[in-house]
Amino acid sequence: MELGKKIRQLRFKAELTQEQLADRLGVAPQSVSKWENEVTMPDITTLPMLAEVFGVSIDDMFDLTADQRLNRIENRMDIEEDLPQDVFSEYEEYLKSQLTDEDHKKRATELISYLYWHRMDTYARKVSKYAKEAVRMDPGKKGCQWMLIKSDGHVAWDWNMSNHASAIDFYRELAESNPDKRMPYLYLIDNLIADHRADEAEEYLGKLSALEDSNPILNQAYRAYIALARFDEKTADGIIEDLISSHPDDSVCLFEAAQYYAGKCGYSKAIDLYERSFAAEKRIPRFQDELMGIAEIYEITGDYRKAAETYDRIIDLLKNEWKLTEEVELKDAEREKNRLLAKVK
Repeated sequence: MELGKKIRQLRFKAELTQEQLADRLGVAPQSVSKWENEVTMPDITTLPMLAEVFGVSIDDMFDLTADQRLNRIENRMDIEEDLPQDVFSEYEEYLKSQLTDEDHKKRATELISYLYWHRMDTYARKVSKYAKEAVRMDPGKKGCQWMLIKSDGHVAWDWNMSNHASAIDFYRELAESNPDKRMPYLYLIDNLIADHRADEAEEYLGKLSALEDSNPILNQAYRAYIALARFDEKTADGIIEDLISSHPDDSVCLFEAAQYYAGKCGYSKAIDLYERSFAAEKRIPRFQDELMGIAEIYEITGDYRKAAETYDRIIDLLKNEWKLTEEVELKDAEREKNRLLAKVK
């Protein structure tokens, strides 16, 4: 339905004359008439007031399909860092209503998870800001340190707080109920290695390796990490070096090797491998992971200028290859660059 007809329909439902609607909106009655006859359209700034008068959302005024509404919800979360409460509530209600629609259930479930994560991330940023301020005021006490563990992922000393047993149980169940799916094995092995549960990781790596879509390069990288989990660094290094020698121009191999050496604080080698991986990548648009790894290393080693320059490359990538203009990802990159420049002496 065209917008003009929708305005007329909603006006009749609200039992308002054109004059009464115009009075509520602060416009001339002729404007309402022109909208309804589609001579002109209401200004974009008028749409929120129209929606308020009619007691509907702006989306409701356009008779969008479910797919269109889901796209708009996702796009807005991609662009805005903090959704107003009324928008959050509107999206929450709509997404819940789609959970019983078999055609849209999967995507609605993903998006409502994204919606709650979006809100959680918004508040985590605020937690981080104020918790750090509180800690700076009294650095000799624990104070808000535990909040930073949750908001920023700071290390928790206590094993019972830092182990990944819950994640392992979830992904083990998922892998065992979906033995032909690759992804659950990857997350299961990641968490097992993080907890040095090397024997279990090796068991599930065997099952992962048997799948048709299993990646041999990644499987070998996992073997190196399992060796590290057993504190056998010599074997682990040998596996990674053999991989690099066998696949010197493979972007995936070079990236995994860079990750490995970055994790061992072999920063110079990691940067070289990240750069080689980024240069070897044939896909356009390329991902920013290698550049983010490089920037992180430069910041860790105190070279803030080079870290900021690397964020220039990330920003260029997001703008020119991903064609981003105002998404949160681009804003975050620009904010990181400015933060790093402020630390340059």
